[in-house]
Amino acid sequence: MRIEAMNIHQAKTHLSRLLAEVQSGREVLITKAGRPIAKLVPYTGRAGHRAPGGWKGLVRIAPDFNELPEDVVDLFEGRGT
Repeated sequence: MRIEAMNIHQAKTHLSRLLAEVQSGREVLITKAGRPIAKLVPYTGRAGHRAPGGWKGLVRIAPDFNELPEDVVDLFEGRGT
């Protein structure tokens, strides 16, 4: 697969043509001052099905998660430094 490279100005000027090329499978590299900053690639849809519970057993929430320390509460309420 050939990747076409062009600067930002060219990409803005020829956006419709670029999108048609990308839709047909080509990738386009957009550059700024000769350095790559973005790549246009065909959209392939979602990576896969997401199922709830994938992190079950891996994440622990501390019992005091919803409690703020007094010094933080003071700062929110305008007291303290």
